[in-house]
Parts: sequence; structure tokens; C-alpha cells
Amino acid sequence: MATKTQLAIPTGAHEVTGVLDRGSEFDGTLSFEGAFRIGGVFRGKIFTDDVLIIGEGASVDAEIEVGTLILSGELKGSVKARERVEIHYPAVFRGNIQTPSLMVADGVVFEGVSQMGKSSVDKGKERKA
Repeated sequence: MATKTQLAIPTGAHEVTGVLDRGSEFDGTLSFEGAFRIGGVFRGKIFTDDVLIIGEGASVDAEIEVGTLILSGELKGSVKARERVEIHYPAVFRGNIQTPSLMVADGVVFEGVSQMGKSSVDKGKERKA
């Protein structure tokens, strides 16, 4: 039996504005404000400045651009997150991640490449020698 992992960013901190639950499948492009939780099957593209939660049991094959991604299900694709990516057990990730902050829990399957750049706060600052 899997133990629930505490999220660094509690899902209650964001209003869940939509759900694609278990037993549901969707192919296409998804954009939203707030937090969206996927528990079913999704294929396509996802765009938001906010929070995407891919729950345990979900299967996603997508190109994703988000503020924050919280992953506990299966994800195949590319992820660009402006703020943070959290990958919790029993997640399976295959693809590429670009984010300033990445957390991967013990037991997660991670097959791919991660690229961690400077946060957007640091991008506008110049260093003086």
C-alpha cells in the first residue's frame, strides 16, 4: 500500500477549477486558471500559469507548460514549469523537464532529462565583478 506524500505546495492553496477524473479520457488542448487535477487519461497539450496536478492512476502523454506541476501518476512528454515540479511516489515520468525547482521522491521512476535554470527573479539581474 502506497503512503500518501505530503505536498510542498498544498493543493488546497489553489482553487481547483477543473477535474478530469478516473474513467475519463480527453485528447486535445487544455488551458485553465487556478488548479486542475487529472485522474484519467489525457493526450495533447496543457498550458497554464497555475497548478496542474496529475494524480495517482492518471496517464498523461502531453506537451506541458505550467507554473507548477505536481505529479503522482504516469507522464510521458515534455514539461516546462516556471516555478516548480514535484514528483511523488508512485509516479512514472518519461521525458524532459525544464524548471528552476525540481523535487523527486524515493521510488519514483524517472527516465529522461532535467534542466534547472535560474528562476525568473534572477533573470533580470546582472552580476557585477
